[in-house]
Amino acid sequence: MNKLTPIIPFACLLLAACGGDNDDNMVTTPVPPAPAPTPTQYEFKVTALNLTNAQPLSPLGAALHTTGQFWTIGEMASEELEKLAEGGDNSGLLGLSVVNASASSDAPLGPGSMTELMLTTTSLTDQKISLISMMVNTNDGFTGLNSIDVSQMAVGDYAKMNTRAYDSGTEANSESSGSMPGPADGGEGFNALRDDIDKVAMHPGVVGNDDGLSTSVLTSEHKFDNPLMAVTITRVK
Repeated sequence: MNKLTPIIPFACLLLAACGGDNDDNMVTTPVPPAPAPTPTQYEFKVTALNLTNAQPLSPLGAALHTTGQFWTIGEMASEELEKLAEGGDNSGLLGLSVVNASASSDAPLGPGSMTELMLTTTSLTDQKISLISMMVNTNDGFTGLNSIDVSQMAVGDYAKMNTRAYDSGTEANSESSGSMPGPADGGEGFNALRDDIDKVAMHPGVVGNDDGLSTSVLTSEHKFDNPLMAVTITRVK
């Protein structure tokens, strides 16, 4: 009886002939790492109009932050706020550790004038905007917005607000010659000595020489009433 010879498929013979050792000769092309994603940017435009008659405002400072406040009514002013309120220097407040983005105008904002600032961040979570400026024809008066929540604003959304006049409580409102840095006096700015109530309060306003404060270098034209600035915050990106 003839024996049956098993038929081995040709493909199997080829595989057997190839063997497994040739895997060492395969060339592997390295896969380049994926590029880091570009952070999303969110941008806000801040415009401010000086509504006063004769109170130039110091260069406007604007900041984005997620915690903290620049001032609290009834509490002592920080040294950074004192330097702003007495001398118009906003660098201390804009340099606080809680600030994650800031901008400042280059020049004082005269009565009837408008300025525009841009603020950019990579996160909207808990973002707040604060603005700060000094009424330079006062001893320690300032105005601004304190921790305005912008975290829920969509592109194209805007908010219109007015600012009020505050007193840092760090320098007596003497209005006397040499005590104010604005053009009505040209006197000193920041002075570390605190000779007032040492608490932030609403500003009582200017008295002036015309209304009986004989030592004042201010006149009735320097008086102001609330509001001080008209502000618009717009999310543009």
